[in-house]
Amino acid sequence: MLGLKLPTDPRWVNIVEKNIEEILTDHAFCEQKATSTAISLIVSFPEYTDLVQEMVALVKEEISHFKMVHDKIIERGWTLGRDRRDDYVIQLLQFFPKGGSRTTQLVHRLLYAALIEARSCERFRLLSQELEDKELAHFYKQLMVSEANHYTMFLGFARQYGDKKEVDTKWQQLLEYEAEIMSNLGKTETIHG
Repeated sequence: MLGLKLPTDPRWVNIVEKNIEEILTDHAFCEQKATSTAISLIVSFPEYTDLVQEMVALVKEEISHFKMVHDKIIERGWTLGRDRRDDYVIQLLQFFPKGGSRTTQLVHRLLYAALIEARSCERFRLLSQELEDKELAHFYKQLMVSEANHYTMFLGFARQYGDKKEVDTKWQQLLEYEAEIMSNLGKTETIHG
C-alpha cells in the first residue's frame, strides 16, 4: 500500500524495546516537526486555499499526537528529552535540487512529506504488531491509521499541483533513493533511524 521499496527489518523493534524512553522522545519530536511542516506550507504557499485548509486541520492533529506521545512519556515517569538529529530526513532532503519554480518547490516539499509520513506509518505498523508492550502496541496501531491518511493526502496534493506523470516519475525515483538511505539505517531506537 505504501509503495516503500525497502521494508524495515522487524529486528528494529528489538532495538526499540531496549529503550522505549528514547523512541517516545524521538517520536514526540517527529510529531512536532510534522506540525511545523504543515505551518511552513501555509506560510510559504498561502494562495493554495485547499492546501491551507488541510494543513490547518493537520496542525491540530499533529500537535494532538505530540501531546499524546508526551502524555505517554509522563505516564511512564519520564520527561521529554532534547531533540535529536534525524539523519533520515537530512539525507532525504538532498534528493531534489534546490530552486526551481514555486510549483516545483511545492511539489518537492509535498513528496518529501508524503514519504516521511509513509515511512512513519510503516514503522508504526511494525511497532503495533511486534512490541511486547501491548498498551504501547495498541497506541501505535491507532497512530498508524492517521499516518496512512497523511501520506495519501500529501501525494494527492503533489499530483494535483504538479504534472501528474512527472510527479509519479519523481515519486518513484524518490522511493528508490529512500530505499538506499534505509539500507544503512534501522540500527537505532528512532522513528526513522
